[in-house]
Amino acid sequence: MTRTHENLSELSEQMLEVAKTAGAEAADTIVLRGTSLSIEVREGRLEHAERAEGIDIGLRVFMGQRQAIVSGSDIKPATMRLMAERAVAMAKEAPEDSFAGLADPDQIAKDWDLDALELYDSSPEPNPAALEQMALDAEAAAAAISGVSQIQAAAGGYEERDVHLATSHGFSGGYRRTHTSVSCVAIAGHGTGMERDYDGDSRIFASDLRSAADIGRSAGERAVARLNPQKPKTGVYPVLFDERISSSLIGHLLGAVNGASVVRGSTWAKDLLGKQVLPEGMALIEDPHRVRANGSRPFDGEGLATSKRAIVQDGVLQGWTLDLASARKLGMTPTGNAARGISGPPSPATWNVALTQGQHSRADLIRDMGTGILVTSMIGSTINSNTGDYSRGAAGFWVENGTIQYPISGITIAGNLIDMLQRIVPANDARLHLSNIVPSLLIDGLTIAGS
Repeated sequence: MTRTHENLSELSEQMLEVAKTAGAEAADTIVLRGTSLSIEVREGRLEHAERAEGIDIGLRVFMGQRQAIVSGSDIKPATMRLMAERAVAMAKEAPEDSFAGLADPDQIAKDWDLDALELYDSSPEPNPAALEQMALDAEAAAAAISGVSQIQAAAGGYEERDVHLATSHGFSGGYRRTHTSVSCVAIAGHGTGMERDYDGDSRIFASDLRSAADIGRSAGERAVARLNPQKPKTGVYPVLFDERISSSLIGHLLGAVNGASVVRGSTWAKDLLGKQVLPEGMALIEDPHRVRANGSRPFDGEGLATSKRAIVQDGVLQGWTLDLASARKLGMTPTGNAARGISGPPSPATWNVALTQGQHSRADLIRDMGTGILVTSMIGSTINSNTGDYSRGAAGFWVENGTIQYPISGITIAGNLIDMLQRIVPANDARLHLSNIVPSLLIDGLTIAGS
């Protein structure tokens, strides 16, 4: 264990002790310490540089089945005592919640292997000059693309974050994460005919990053490809959701099976447990132990062990995503999916998910779709959480005779998620390093509102 983790562990234990002294019957605490560095350039010069360092603490106390949460960034002993006293006073006045409470001692995680997850890059923190050079390389590569008129933004960034969670029921654990990133937003054309697109990459290990020049070049090419868009006629067409945005469809499914939504009854999936939600043969697997993945973690925000599970298997919905409270309300077993910040109670969230990939490439699906639409960006969202009715603005490319013809924009795609998700045809182009591994997805027969 590093000295940093030891310090956060000690601070967590101090917070629990002052909560006990203040009269709390039970408590948990989360401590976050972070460092971030962001560099932005414009027209070959440094435009913005920002560095931030800080520590934040959150304390949740229980008085019977009443709870209250306080948070702050001052770790002086007197301040922590005052926080605990206020939290206990608030909890005494809070309404009772028969489902609130910490994990039982036999539920908490006992052992984990942080090194196996590779969440932390031990290489030296990049200096500002190195991040600036990455941003400059991305900007120069985008500007070199014929048709690009300006670069809206090019940036390099680095973040290191430590988190430690402790409870009065015996759990104490923490881990450290790093992220290095580079991004570029390019604009093509002039005046009212301008079009914008982007590219970027973020990795735990800086050595895994794509080159800044490749990212800038891709952003520029994508922006130029969107020039002079047309609006297709309203009709019913096959739609291919590009890999960059296809995860939003699976995100709607993940939101619908979230335990908090199920408890409220505000989800179109409330009657679909054990029923078909994806095509036969397809699975949606959550794996919080994937190596070098941003969503990986050894335990959740309530100290429960995380584990691999099938959310969907052979197209059939297997279960909900549950924290302790939602599991208790539904009479089920928690799935180790509690997310926690410093100022709010835990809530269910998914970590890394992977959708079954197909056998054919994105180009194959474009070829086979005949006449239809390739969607590469989406704006706005109207999703009826109770019925699954779906409507989103989109832009992309018109496909005819299996070939991309020209860019399109200003369209709206409509359908119903219950029906749409059961008709997806996946490509094989998902990026395996992302937290959500979702390939391009083809859905036939969607309503397009155009001209």
